[in-house]
Amino acid sequence: MTGMLSTGSSALLAFQRALGTISHNVANSTTEGYSRQRVDMAARAGTPQAGGGYIGQGVDVARLQRLADGLVFGRQIDSSGEVGRLASLSSMATRVDSLFSDGSTGLSQPFNAFFNASRGVAADPTSTTARSALLAAAQALTTRWNSLDTQLSTIEAETNASLTGKIGDANQLMREIADLNKAIAASGPSATPDMLDARDLRVGKLANLTGASVIKADDGSLNVFTLGGQPLVLGAKASTLTTVQDAYHPDRKQLALDTGNGTPMRLADSNISGSLGGMLEFRSRVLDPARAELGRLATVMASEFNAAQRAGVDYNGDVGTDLFTFAPPRVAGNAANTGSAAFQTGIANAGALTGHALTLRFDGAAWTAQRSDTGAPVQMSGSGTAADPFVVDGVSLVMSGSAAAGDRFALRPTADAAGSLKLAITDQAKIAAAGAMTSTSDLGNLGNARVASARVTDAGAFAGFNGASIEFLDSTQYTVNGAGPFAWTPGSPINDPDGAWSITLSGTPSPGDGFSLGRTPARSSSNANALAFAGLDTAGTLNGGTVSLTVGLSELVAKAGVEARHASLGLEAQQAIDAQVTAERESVSGVNLDEEAANMMKFQQAYQAAAQVLKTADTLFQTLLVSVSR
Repeated sequence: MTGMLSTGSSALLAFQRALGTISHNVANSTTEGYSRQRVDMAARAGTPQAGGGYIGQGVDVARLQRLADGLVFGRQIDSSGEVGRLASLSSMATRVDSLFSDGSTGLSQPFNAFFNASRGVAADPTSTTARSALLAAAQALTTRWNSLDTQLSTIEAETNASLTGKIGDANQLMREIADLNKAIAASGPSATPDMLDARDLRVGKLANLTGASVIKADDGSLNVFTLGGQPLVLGAKASTLTTVQDAYHPDRKQLALDTGNGTPMRLADSNISGSLGGMLEFRSRVLDPARAELGRLATVMASEFNAAQRAGVDYNGDVGTDLFTFAPPRVAGNAANTGSAAFQTGIANAGALTGHALTLRFDGAAWTAQRSDTGAPVQMSGSGTAADPFVVDGVSLVMSGSAAAGDRFALRPTADAAGSLKLAITDQAKIAAAGAMTSTSDLGNLGNARVASARVTDAGAFAGFNGASIEFLDSTQYTVNGAGPFAWTPGSPINDPDGAWSITLSGTPSPGDGFSLGRTPARSSSNANALAFAGLDTAGTLNGGTVSLTVGLSELVAKAGVEARHASLGLEAQQAIDAQVTAERESVSGVNLDEEAANMMKFQQAYQAAAQVLKTADTLFQTLLVSVSR
């Protein structure tokens, strides 16, 4: 009877524990990160009986098992980091794409309107209406360029703010993981499943923010590292993520890790994944190139239009002046520089601009340049003086002061151009629609050459120009006002010895042929120069003269769209993978209410049966007592 009581009571306690565990599962069926628990039971060892044999002693709860798969957890961590990275990248890249492609915010409409207005001036160069329309279109175009740059600046500021916010969330999670590690290590094998779930949940959230790799320690702690191997959590010690100023751009924040051992360590963008990594990748792969290319288009358009303006004369008969102004290329010294070198920058060749950010280095004897993003070397010429400036990627640099060995400078050729683009003139009479000079061929000319174009090359020298005569001595030599002879080849320009003007011929001159040049008067109806700048949108001005502004603008919009689409497709694919991993986890760790209901009925019946065993044992015992008492 005592055996029955012992067996029944052990069963009663075991089934009660099982029912409690099932109740806990049901209660947490919708709790994030919860892993289903199960009571594993084991039979007690039997006791030997007289005459041989054994009688069982009931059941014990062997353990409370947390149903979780470590391999699936590892896949979840990897997937969570990728989902976080691609979600941030896709969201931000889509904003840039919408900014460029939307008709109300993009460049296409004001850009086309500006060049259509330019063609209107070319069609009627004396029309004040056409000239005023050109200035209005130019103002609208500069405003749109400014607006786009402002929007990109806003996106960068939001990225900085979001970095700070997410860093705070990550630091909180790291502290909580460290605290849970400490409690779990102290508990040893008795660590509760709910505590393990809480830690795994926080590790997954941290991975979504930063990306992570996880290594389990012997004491049960989880050590968490970045993808680059930097420690985020080591046992009960949590590091701290922070931001530091970029060495070249004080307004830009870079990610760093403070492990408590000294100065925070700058983290390379490639070492971070998750949402933080996605924002850093967006900034370097999408935002910076888009802003640089936007500035390059603004720089080339303004430079070419200004050059066209300076080549002609305006309605007052004066040499044309710049239509646009914009900031020169930006150079910033590294905060660690020890020399006094500084640079004055300018555009040496707009067609050679690439817009790539460059790093200039001085090794104590020579200067070198390389791309900041890839480290690829870039050709750099010149000595840095005013007479012989450095020239790199179409940018000229005149150095003042002296550089020390190891000094570095960041050159961003076009980053500020779009935001600083302004209209320089407001008087429609200042539009230089007329060609710089009039030209006539001598009546006795035998060749078929004629003056195809003329341009001002030095406004100061041209101020005193009152006319010139050109005579060809033979098919390869000419004189200007009797000075010379000067060598000439077909297609090459004829230049003023004083540098004031330049003309080109079409056709072939014969020996003795002559041409007379005169100054274009005020209020001229000439459209020779207007024809030149009206065609700048389709002329080869980018990439060394091989790509037009129209094509360049289309490529900018297309690249933004491609980046956004690639990020979106990557996110869709990773979300599908993440859904599969989540389904795997649910198949192992998720709570199935139907299964729990069936188990509850099973253990309820078992509990009732165990209670009946105790009741039977009690009845037998009472019967025995009554019999003995007689």
